[in-house]
Amino acid sequence: MAESTLQSISYRIRREASGVFNWVKAKTRPVNEWFGRNWRHKRWFRWLSSALGAFLLVFLAGYIVLTRNLPDVETLRDYQPPLPTVVRGYDGEIVHSYARDRRVQLQYADFPEPLIEAFLAAEDKTFFSHGGIDAGGLFGAVIDYVSKMGSGERAVGGSTITQQVAKNIFLSKEYSITRKLREMILARRIEGVLSKEEILELYLNEIPLGRRSFGVQAAARTYFDKDVADLELQEAAFLAILPKAPETYSREKNFDEAISRRNFVLDQMAENEFVTPAEAAAAKAAPLGIVPARTQRSADAGYFLEEVRRQLLEDFGETAENGPNSVYAGGLWVRTSLDPELQAAARDALRQGLIRYHAGRGWSGPLATIDFDDGPWASQLAASPLGINYQNWRVGVVTERNGGSAQVGFSDGKTAPLTGLPQAIKVGDVTAVRPSGNGYAVGTVPAVSGGFVAQAPQTGRILAMQGGFDDRLSDFNRATQADRQPGSTIKPFVYASGLDNGMTPASEIPDQTYCYYQGSNLGEKCFRNSGGGGGGVHTMRWGLEQSRNLMTIHIAMETGMPKVIDTFETMGIADEGVYKPYPAFALGAGETKVINIVNAYSALANHGRLNRPTLIDYVQDRKGKVIWRADQRDCNRCDMEEWDGKPMPRFGLSGVQAMDPRTAYQTVHMLEGVIQRGTATVLRSLDMPMFGKTGTTTGPTDVWFIGGTSDLIAGVYLGYDTPRNLGGYAQGGTVSAPIIKAFFEKAKPKLRPEPFVAPAGVRMVRVDRLSGKRVFDGWPTGDPKGSIIWEAFKPDTEPPRATRRDEIEAKRQEILALIRRGQRAARTEEQEVVETDQQDFVEGQGGIY
Repeated sequence: MAESTLQSISYRIRREASGVFNWVKAKTRPVNEWFGRNWRHKRWFRWLSSALGAFLLVFLAGYIVLTRNLPDVETLRDYQPPLPTVVRGYDGEIVHSYARDRRVQLQYADFPEPLIEAFLAAEDKTFFSHGGIDAGGLFGAVIDYVSKMGSGERAVGGSTITQQVAKNIFLSKEYSITRKLREMILARRIEGVLSKEEILELYLNEIPLGRRSFGVQAAARTYFDKDVADLELQEAAFLAILPKAPETYSREKNFDEAISRRNFVLDQMAENEFVTPAEAAAAKAAPLGIVPARTQRSADAGYFLEEVRRQLLEDFGETAENGPNSVYAGGLWVRTSLDPELQAAARDALRQGLIRYHAGRGWSGPLATIDFDDGPWASQLAASPLGINYQNWRVGVVTERNGGSAQVGFSDGKTAPLTGLPQAIKVGDVTAVRPSGNGYAVGTVPAVSGGFVAQAPQTGRILAMQGGFDDRLSDFNRATQADRQPGSTIKPFVYASGLDNGMTPASEIPDQTYCYYQGSNLGEKCFRNSGGGGGGVHTMRWGLEQSRNLMTIHIAMETGMPKVIDTFETMGIADEGVYKPYPAFALGAGETKVINIVNAYSALANHGRLNRPTLIDYVQDRKGKVIWRADQRDCNRCDMEEWDGKPMPRFGLSGVQAMDPRTAYQTVHMLEGVIQRGTATVLRSLDMPMFGKTGTTTGPTDVWFIGGTSDLIAGVYLGYDTPRNLGGYAQGGTVSAPIIKAFFEKAKPKLRPEPFVAPAGVRMVRVDRLSGKRVFDGWPTGDPKGSIIWEAFKPDTEPPRATRRDEIEAKRQEILALIRRGQRAARTEEQEVVETDQQDFVEGQGGIY
């Protein structure tokens, strides 16, 4: 049955097809007979028909070649132009952008009418009436092309706005008939896909307008420092002339030509009744008003912003080939934790510290050298990344030197007299210079460098970062890339390990030489305090405040070096397996980065909760959708449609509990003493609750300070990039602590200097500051060196009224006193009493003393 049905259908199809063929054949028979008759009897008809056929074949072949591999204009419906990544600070203000071109995308409704009319008058006045190709303009372009053939001159394009869109988005800038024909085909197709408004929106966003600006909004900012909505008529007309020759009209030497062309556009606007003649005349009388080309940068935070860029490149890629959210094409919006005010304070504090240390050491040598045989020195200097943003200093090259006089040249080709010449400076040396009289004097950029990080301890957000004197002089970020020995800044974590293993801030630790046998090859190793000295027994607090090496070694060895190393690794100071369980690591012999140890100190201030240090809060795509967020905490019930009557949902704590909160607080409480009476008393005058620790490595080669308040932690080190001796007088307390002080002096108005709050399970006990003994008959005073202080203890670890040693010593003195009486009978009787008391005491203490 089914086979019979298929045969029936096949028969009907053949019958119908035969009928259609016969109908067409009947209808075209007269034409075929006429064509055959003329072809046989008329030679001219044969020639004409052959030529026409050949032309059609050539046209068809050419069309196939031209349209082969042409892009699909349907993609314009979802076209996303390459856009730069915009970076915002903690408050949402724009601080930078990562861009190779200047681009800002607007919608059609955002373009003011005078601006649109200016471009129509200059480029395509029949735009809203043609279908993608202007016949009149095309004919004029053909005539101009023919007239200039062989002359080497470039003919006018005659392109409509639609054709320019096709060229800018799909084609190259090749100057050829082939490209023009492909452009025309694409223009016709674009007109069939997009509305006129959509085409004009693409055009005004994509047109190249010079100074690396694409689109009218970017150009308005570049040339006039305005948004398009604020442009005046003559400024809109100037932008409209740029598509013809953007790099010509934007140069100062061609301003007269630019004004002439701008005035022509204004006349065309008046002729097309876009403006009145009076408005055009007033605009023609105005100057161009172009602002100088400049690189806008709201925050001088090069090291911070470069670190952000590195992270974005790692996560999202560089160009469109790496994905839709690339750094240089994806149009990302990046919210960072950068605080421009704190960044300026960090930058200035580090620079002042570097200059203060370098004072009196003379010129530190050239920043670079230029070989004049390699080309014009101005071009070489302009191509160099070197620059400086310090006071009014500039970077220049020595172009002439004759004894005590010299000339310095700058990237713009200008020169000036140069004074204050070091003996070693020579022609070709690139150096920093500062204004002096009618010229410049040689400025010295310190050879020593350093790194600085400021962080919010409760979140781990990095608020400021300075990786050297200026990122334009060296892009090596010493805050995140330099591995340096931390010296004594690592000691608090040794002490924390001791606290976690039964010690207290009042524990008595020997301040005595510690020696241990390293084996037959290495022999005995002995540790001593920095600067010598020592002896006696002191409290743990005193050892940390005074940064005693021997007490630190005793604590580390009694606790166990494996446990100490585990603390270093848990707090993120060192990666697992990098530090070995050798006593030298307890004194900072290993290497770490500024950002790592600052983050560990933040955990101390945050009751032992360790956050990951972050510079980026979140990233949005070009449409505003959040595609990455640093804070991954869940907020249960935050997205309820209606309130369920329960308490408001809250985020949980951030980070991980890396240390017992009581231990962290005890460590911070002891480190407050470093500020009050220890190695960093220079910070005491800030008059706010602070903790911290100085550090000085062997040599010394590096000097440190890490510390801060309950809501801001900062850390800095200073040292040469290739470690060498800084001089015996260089100490963390005298070199680095003043840098931190300068920073906090500027940061103080932004802070809430609140005391550090003890967590649950901490008991505050009055003790004698030097002995650690409990005190009942006095109270702490405001004197930093007062004899009585509050000390933090875990439950059941606080010291008793009198120690065991005190009781034993009292009994000993009692026995000696009885012996001295010299009376045998009385002595015998008293001795029995003493022995009875001793036995009771020993039994009560559970051992023999």
